[in-house]
Amino acid sequence: MPNWRSVGRRVLAWASRRLAAASYLRRWLVLGAAIGAIAGCGAVLFYEALHLATHLLLASLGGFTPSTPAGEGGVAGSTGFVRPWAVPLVVGGGALLSGILVFRFAPEAEGHGTDAAIAAVHQNPRGIRFRAVVVKIVASAITIGSGGSGGREGPTGQISAGFGSLLARALDLGPADSRVAVASGIGAGIGSIFSAPLGGAVLAAEILYREDFDPTVLVPSLISSIVGFSIFGAVEGYTPVFGFVSGYRFVHPLQLVWFALLGIVGGLVGLAYAKGFYGISSLFARMNVPLIVKPAIGGLLVGLMGLELPGVLGTGYGWVQHALGRQLLDLPLWVVLVLPIARIVATGLSIGSGGSGGIFGPGMVIGAFVGASVWRLLEPIAPGVGNDPVPFVVIGMMCCFGAIARAPLAVLLMVAEMTGNLVIVAPAMVAVGIATLIVSRNDDTIYRSQPKSRADTAASRLAVGLPLLASVVVADAAPRPRLVLDRSEPVGDAAQAMSHAGVEGAPVVDEEGRFAGTVSVTRCAELDPSLPIARCIDSTAPTVHVTERLDAALEALASSGDHWVSVVDAERRVVGTLAVPDLVTAYRRALTTGLRRIGELGRSETRGPFEIVVAPGSRLDGVALRDGALPRGLVVTTLERDGEAVAPGGSTVLVAGDRLTVIGSATALGALEDAVA
Repeated sequence: MPNWRSVGRRVLAWASRRLAAASYLRRWLVLGAAIGAIAGCGAVLFYEALHLATHLLLASLGGFTPSTPAGEGGVAGSTGFVRPWAVPLVVGGGALLSGILVFRFAPEAEGHGTDAAIAAVHQNPRGIRFRAVVVKIVASAITIGSGGSGGREGPTGQISAGFGSLLARALDLGPADSRVAVASGIGAGIGSIFSAPLGGAVLAAEILYREDFDPTVLVPSLISSIVGFSIFGAVEGYTPVFGFVSGYRFVHPLQLVWFALLGIVGGLVGLAYAKGFYGISSLFARMNVPLIVKPAIGGLLVGLMGLELPGVLGTGYGWVQHALGRQLLDLPLWVVLVLPIARIVATGLSIGSGGSGGIFGPGMVIGAFVGASVWRLLEPIAPGVGNDPVPFVVIGMMCCFGAIARAPLAVLLMVAEMTGNLVIVAPAMVAVGIATLIVSRNDDTIYRSQPKSRADTAASRLAVGLPLLASVVVADAAPRPRLVLDRSEPVGDAAQAMSHAGVEGAPVVDEEGRFAGTVSVTRCAELDPSLPIARCIDSTAPTVHVTERLDAALEALASSGDHWVSVVDAERRVVGTLAVPDLVTAYRRALTTGLRRIGELGRSETRGPFEIVVAPGSRLDGVALRDGALPRGLVVTTLERDGEAVAPGGSTVLVAGDRLTVIGSATALGALEDAVA
């Protein structure tokens, strides 16, 4: 009888080695397709779960059927309430059940999932627990399906981001690839559920920072978004969420003035959305009641609001569909004007209280009715506005949420895909640009996990301050582990071993000697000493491959809560540990060596730079730089291998075809000619 767990680990180890050796495009074709497949399946799963929850809770128990957009059947929905007294109870009861699930099983699933996924990208991309993903699906379906104001993008984004995190752990991806995997999951999940693959791909690269764009995420996210969209559409259909909103043509330049005005209003309402949402969240945080009760209070209040303004219940996408047509004129003006503010309050009560759901979808509804309000006010009095609300509603969605999400380009593309109307993109850029300018001057965002730019992440700041990190291999810096524990050891014995070794934590291996996670004295103290330490292992702890450079190790250290990481080989066997003092020591050694070599050059006549190519069978072929591959008195400034730049270090083994750029003394360069021949 084969040991399937052992077989699985061997397969993962083999796949990890193959991916590490593969080219960038080949690696991300495989990983991106896998993430996209899970994103598409996860989007289908949550879409169906949400429809089921809405039918069972809000429709059957509450007696109210919400309207749906054209891409989801275009159901008109209820015109009134069969049991008005039941609606607040259903919304509050659903929020209570959601709160119990979240705070009992996975507290990190609280709130809107996109922010949590962004935080994971920057802090610990390998740390998303599978349990949190499952709880997020169920809790969000109950929260929104019972009538809570939330979006479905948060759960789907967290599903695929969680799978990206799982892939990073299973395949032992490096910090940079782990970050890209989780970011691609965010874009693929949101792009799939909104049937907007291009917008989802751009969103993954744009939403990570307030004022920056990560180009390394774009190609992997394109692959995963296309695969996810294809799978979701094959099951649920490829019709855009709001159908094909056609008929608009930009023919009157005066409209740009009114779109600019809409951009001003949209930017201000976007700021109000962020401040209102987090203001309500702060009120609930200060409320002295049990955590699981807070969502119920928020849900009850949303249910009461819904009796007067049904547009605050559920996703609200059906109301956006109404706003895109002449039905907008059938709505009282006060409803159109009040609904954006009411939706802000309802989203704060539903999600800011501790409920589970997204804030992207409500932001679209808010923006749509901001545009509808501007059109209703201008249409009777302003020249050039036109008698069609479509451009104002669509551009309102683009500028209001795109600005406050700090992802104007991505949201612009997504809304264009969701409405099947690319013609509107050009005039919309005026409103989106103005709204983004207003929000950026205030330095606010709806996603509080966004750093300002790539330079503001912890690993980037340290890497800029320590530029030689890329020249030192982890193997040259990491000492052998002082203690390695077996996962079957009792907690008491493990704690005693760590105390005897003088360490606060240690790597843990499975029965085959492969890395299984880490354990700490603190975690052991919380369990019965007779239990195996497998009960307190942190399987999400980052690792560093022994052949990686210290810049990659620094990223792993920045995401490690233990301030040290395990160093593993190709078979995932622990060969060392690396802590900050080890990194600093190796860096100081590299700096001293570099200064000494530069000093030696300064005492002689320096020439160069010169470019050389390692010939097959020459004295340099197959020799490491530290082993005297080059004559003394030379400094390698760049090394190119197979068209890609490689950071030269002491352990770098030269191979035929390597192209080096060197500077050095005339004597050393003469000796180099003999070595190259």
